[in-house]
Amino acid sequence: MSSSAPVSPTLDATIRAAILAKPDAVLDDQSVMNALVSAKEHAMGSNIVDLRGIAMERMETRLDQLEDTYRSVVAAASENIAGTNQIHRAILSLLEPQDFKSFLNALQGPVKDVLQVNCITLVLESAQAQDAHPLSGFEDILKIVTPGFVESYTTEGRGGAARVVTLRPLQTGSAAIYGAIAAEIHSEAVMELDFGNGRLPAMLIFGSTSPDQFTPQHGTDLLTFFAGVFERSMRSWLS
Repeated sequence: MSSSAPVSPTLDATIRAAILAKPDAVLDDQSVMNALVSAKEHAMGSNIVDLRGIAMERMETRLDQLEDTYRSVVAAASENIAGTNQIHRAILSLLEPQDFKSFLNALQGPVKDVLQVNCITLVLESAQAQDAHPLSGFEDILKIVTPGFVESYTTEGRGGAARVVTLRPLQTGSAAIYGAIAAEIHSEAVMELDFGNGRLPAMLIFGSTSPDQFTPQHGTDLLTFFAGVFERSMRSWLS
C-alpha cells in the first residue's frame, strides 16, 4: 500500500506576483512577518524551538519600547517649545506699557490671554495694609496684605519649605486672592518676588480652573524666568 505525499498549498498567482513585485512591503509589514514566522514554526513541529524567532520577538518588543520613548521625547520637546514661546510673548506684552496702570492692564489682558490662565493676581505686603487700597479698577488683580502673608501662603502645605515657584492643585482657591471666583480655581502657580532691600515680600499668582494646569510634576524653569523679568519690571515702577 502506498501513502500519498502531503500536498503543499498553492499560492495564488496574483498574490505571488504582488509579493515578487514589492518584497520590501512584506518585510515592512509586522503583521505579515509575524504570520510567516508562526507558519514556519508550525511546519517545524512542536519539538523544535526557533531561537531566531524568539530573538526577533524580543527585538520587536525593544523596538516598540524605543518608539514609545521617542514619541514621548518628541511630545515633551514640542510642549516645551510651545511653553517657551508663550512665556516670550507674555514678556513682550509685559515690557510694552509706559506707566503702572498700563502695566497692570497688560497683566489682566494680553499676558493672561497669552498664558491661558483664568486669573493673575499681584500680592504686595504693606505695613499699612488695613488702610491701603488698590488702584481704582484694579482691585481684582492687585491685593494689599499684611506682613507675613506671603510667607504663610507660599509655604502652605509644604511644611515650611518655600520655593521661588510653587505649583499645586487646589480643592478651591483662596477667597483673599481670588475673591468671587475662588470656588472655580483648582490649580495655581505661586511665584515669590523680591523687589530689593528694604521692600516687603510680594508674589505673583496664576490661577486656573483646570486642576491639571499647575501640578508639582511640571517644570518651573520658564515660570522662574518670567518671575525674574517681572521683578525687574516692577522695580522700575516702585523706584
